[in-house]
Amino acid sequence: MELRHLRYFVAVAEEGSLTVAAERRLHTAQPSLSRQIRDLEYEVGVQLMTRNVRGIELTAAGRAFLDHARLALAQVDAARDAARRAARPAKTTFALGFLTGQEMDWLPEAMRILRDELPNIEVTVSSQYSPALAEALVRGSLDLAFLRAEAQMPELRYRTVTTEPLVVVLPSDHRLASNETVDPKELADEAFIGMSNTAPTLRVVISDYLKRSGLNVNPAHEVDNLSMAISLIASTRGVALMPLYVQNFLPWSVTSRPIKGDTPTIDLVVGYHRANASPLLKLFLSRLDELIARVRGKGQ
Repeated sequence: MELRHLRYFVAVAEEGSLTVAAERRLHTAQPSLSRQIRDLEYEVGVQLMTRNVRGIELTAAGRAFLDHARLALAQVDAARDAARRAARPAKTTFALGFLTGQEMDWLPEAMRILRDELPNIEVTVSSQYSPALAEALVRGSLDLAFLRAEAQMPELRYRTVTTEPLVVVLPSDHRLASNETVDPKELADEAFIGMSNTAPTLRVVISDYLKRSGLNVNPAHEVDNLSMAISLIASTRGVALMPLYVQNFLPWSVTSRPIKGDTPTIDLVVGYHRANASPLLKLFLSRLDELIARVRGKGQ
């Protein structure tokens, strides 16, 4: 699989037509583009697109692949830009951090805003647990981070960018997976996968919700991150409560269902040090509402 395959796939998906993508976006012959898409599907091992009278439609696999393809291309662009900047004299830098997994939705649009406004700055990107991001903001090694509002960090200021519901994550063939929603009381006898102290804010939200629901749950396992939780759910047939964005990473063997009734939620915020007087930070925050609107628009 080569980068051109990803670029061709994204162009066709966004245009909804092989012919339009070939002529307007890629400036190549339509038969050649069709062959490149077939090669990509062969490499991936599943059908990504179907043709009908209206043009091209993505399959479920294609929709999942599209998000990752866009992120991969954004990261390649960032890597190229970083290499070019390294060959030139030092420039002003802006350091961004992301709660692991959230960069898929927020990084492409954040980079677009920064390039639009300040094409000659150096942007560095890191992905980490939320507490580690908060500590990096306090130390000054990050200018801004997408994270949870960590407690006992008076030096930091937060602005909410989205509020996510929690969902029940469980094996795809679990008895509860056939329900449209899951009553929390049905989780009482299940092997529960909890979060460790690497996600203290999420851990508190889950604990408070279980108490409100009258459930006394002792986790069978505690995990540090989403990928570990998903692996344990698949291998031990356990269940977990996790933020909605986990749906971006679920394999075929694991699925999610909304929670019936009073649904718990958790905020994703941008955080920054209150003493950070960087004009780059001020500019980024001035475009934050636009950033939020763009990401929400993609999710609709």
